[in-house]
Amino acid sequence: MTREDPFCGEGANCLGTDADADADGNACVSLAGDEEAHLTDTREALRALILDVEAGKADHLL
Repeated sequence: MTREDPFCGEGANCLGTDADADADGNACVSLAGDEEAHLTDTREALRALILDVEAGKADHLL
């Protein structure tokens, strides 16, 4: 897979994504520097997760 440059928000929390899918068509998200421990799911599921976080649906976890 092709690793894209990590996205870094406030502080040192950086997320990296893979530009293309794995052999099963899944996308990956990981913490920058710890790419071996990654979240893998379908592109649609990861897109939904990201959109829900942006919409504030995970704010209760902060």
